[in-house]
Formats: sequence, C-alpha cells, structure tokens
Amino acid sequence: MKQYNHFIGGEYKPSVNGGTMDIINPATGKKYATLASGDEADVKLAFQAAKDAAEGWTKTPLAKRQAIMQRIATIIEEKVDFLAEAEMLDSGKPISHAKGLEIPRAAANFAFFAAAASQLSSESHYMPGEAISYTLRQPYGVVGCISPWNLPLYLFTWKIAPAIAAGNTVVAKPSELTPVTATLLGEICNEAGLPVGVLNIVHGTGPDVGEAIVRHEEIKVISFTGSTAVGKRIAGICAEQLKKASLELGGKNAVIIFGDSDYDDALKTTVRSSFSNQGQICLCGSRIFVQWDIYDRFVSDFAERVQKLKMGDPSDPETKMGAMISEGHMKKVLSYIELAKQEGGEVIVGGNQVHLPAPNDGGYFIEPTIITGLDQNCRTNQEEIFGPVVTIMPFQTEEEAVTLANQTPYGLASVVWSDRLDRAHRVAGQLHAGIVWVNCWLLRDLRTPFGGVKQSGMGREGGWEAIRFFTEPKNVTIKYDH
Repeated sequence: MKQYNHFIGGEYKPSVNGGTMDIINPATGKKYATLASGDEADVKLAFQAAKDAAEGWTKTPLAKRQAIMQRIATIIEEKVDFLAEAEMLDSGKPISHAKGLEIPRAAANFAFFAAAASQLSSESHYMPGEAISYTLRQPYGVVGCISPWNLPLYLFTWKIAPAIAAGNTVVAKPSELTPVTATLLGEICNEAGLPVGVLNIVHGTGPDVGEAIVRHEEIKVISFTGSTAVGKRIAGICAEQLKKASLELGGKNAVIIFGDSDYDDALKTTVRSSFSNQGQICLCGSRIFVQWDIYDRFVSDFAERVQKLKMGDPSDPETKMGAMISEGHMKKVLSYIELAKQEGGEVIVGGNQVHLPAPNDGGYFIEPTIITGLDQNCRTNQEEIFGPVVTIMPFQTEEEAVTLANQTPYGLASVVWSDRLDRAHRVAGQLHAGIVWVNCWLLRDLRTPFGGVKQSGMGREGGWEAIRFFTEPKNVTIKYDH
C-alpha cells in the first residue's frame, strides 16, 4: 500500500500535520493507496520553495528552459504505458482513453509551450523625434494552479507548462481524488533537470489546501479549473486581494444537428462527444438538438449505438465506458436521472447503476443514459450533471435551435452539424459559447484560446492567451534627447 506525498523543493514530503487520506480506485470501490493530506503549513513550505527558486528560474536563458520542458515531454512519452495505468487506477477510466488521449496530450502541453515561449513578441511604438515605447512581458514570480479530477495529468500540465515556460514558479494542487499522475510528474521533472522549487505540489482538500493557495498574499496569480460554485468563491477571494484569476468552470453544452448534415458522421461523433470519459469532460455535449425531419431516425439510431458501448473493467482495451469518479458523484448523477423522470422525461436507454463481476463489483458504474421528452427549461436541462447522461430535443428552424442552445446559464462549448457553410458561420457567430466546433468535436489546436462565457468562467487558456495570462505587461518609454 503506497503513500503519495507532497512534492516540495524537489523532494517528496509527508504533511506537516502527519495527515493522510485514502485513494480509492473507482472501478473497484476499494482503497489502493494513501495520500498526504496537507493544509496551510504545507502551502507555506511550498510557497517558500517556489519563492527561493523564482529569481533563478526567471533568469534562466529561454533556450535552457525550453530544453528542460522538451525533456519533460519526452520522458512523459517514454512512460506513456506506466502513466496511463496509473491514471486508470486513479480515475476508473478506460485504459484506451488514458493511453490514447490524456497522457500524449500531457506531453504535448510541455512540448507546445516550450516552443511557444520563444514566439511571443512584444509591442513597440515610435514617437517620431521624441521617444520609443515598448512593452516587456515579465513573469509574476510564484503562481497558483488548481486542477480537477476528470483529466488529471492532461489538465494539470495544461496550467503548469505555460506558467513555467513564462518564467514563473508554481504551487500546484491536483484533485485529491486523482493525485497520482501529478505526483509522478515530480519525479519526471527531477529527471529532466527542472530546478528544485520551480514546481511544487501540495495534496489535500479544497478547503484545506486550495483555499490556502488562493488566499496566500504573495501568490499573485490563480489558475483554476473546476465547478462554477468553487470558481465563484475563488473569484471573490481574488477580488478582495486584487489578484489575477483565470477560471475554467462548468458547462451544459449544446449539440445542434441540422437535417442537411452528414448524418453518419454526426451520429458517430455525437456518441463520442456524449459519453467519452463517462461524460466527465467539461466539453461533452449534454443537450442534443435535432431538426424535426431527422429527429425520429436519429433518436432510434443513436440509442442503438449507445446500447452497444462496452462497459466493463477499465484495463480491458475494448472497454468504452469506465467508472464514475466516486460514489458520491455516482449518486449525484443517478439523482438527476430520477429528477428527469419527475420532470416528465422518458429514459429510453440506460438510467441505472451497473454491478459488474469481481474485481469491479464494488465500482461506481452507470449505464450511458438517453432521455427524451423534457422541456428545455427544466432543471435537468439547465444544471450541470457531468456524467453519462444526455437529453435529446427536436427543433424546427435555425433561429429556434440557436435560442434553445443559448437558454442556459453556461457557455463553454457547442457543436454544429450542417453541410451549409453559410449556416455554419451564421450559427457559430450567434452561439453564446467560448468554443464552437462545426462538423467535429474535440479537435483542438493548442494555439487557440480555450474558455467559456457566462457561468462557464472567465479568462482564457491555451496559446498566447496562456503565456499572456502568466506574464505581466510593463511599458518602457525612452526619450531620445535627455
């Protein structure tokens, strides 16, 4: 039974208070390791290590920083099988998902931002005969990064890579539900030659560790991905301290399928966009709107395909549906399915907890679930469920589809399926979402901004947006004749 400790100053350390918590494998419901459970004292140690490393890392030549980050990416690639298995045990997700998407993307994050750091240019303004003004973009020093449980290493590195590429040092908190691959990243960073203190990882709960990071007066920037409720609390704390924050929060994403779309492609991709990672991706489509002329056919074909998704042991390469992250989250999702029935919905596929044979008999599995017959304004269609549950509703006109899609407090992502280019441009421009995919889903270019509107958050990650977020602009004006 292994214990995973904090990574502070290049070393693994237990909590100052000696506290620990259990790490549960969601696919079995059983404890398989323990985790150091920290508090403000551990955050203070991590901050001091980050502060001690900050000046040296900021002054490290960019080419050397890039070489270290590229080495981190290479080691992650070399350890893809090992890290994917760790991710599977930690989160209950299919090994195919961890190995095929998440671990490779973690490596790509480091490789991309290693290259991006040298491509950022600054502005200069010439005042003829008087002066020249130019802009420096400088790192903040110590920044805080708090990542979620659904894509553990993927989203952990999505924050850390641009932060250190820009010259900052980091105090990071992964989710206490999925801490293992983040902890293993510490070993990888040491192997790659990252100076001690540049990355520090503190484990524990949000109230004990996350809040201590956010409230620390010398941690100048906070990047957070998680629930809207927690994001609002963080925004309030940061506002009190005039602290910069990027908040990537919840979603209730719409998929709009027009009758003129490539039907087979839309059908196949919508199954994937609905149930990848058991629906536990903030970008998954949970509200599917289908034009009336193909509605009945789509519902029938979609249901048939979803019923064929293999649920089972996450270590089986053929498994498509793994476990929910925790017993509590499983119960929350099941409660929404019951709510949907009370609101007049018809569960046409799934809707139940699944009890698998040993060793997965204690796991947190839910059937992929399709619900029809609901009103767009009911709670099931307005509140984030974050599980393998989708609703399907018909629409008649383009204007109606846009109105229905926008009738939610969230605005993270949307998908539009249509073979008409004019319609695709028109609808994409009208949707209240930070990301719109047309005739595809989860096709990501790391150069593009990532984030949402309304209660899906504020700020952007990715590309230049991330480098700019983790740097502060300074204007310098030099007079010619003094």
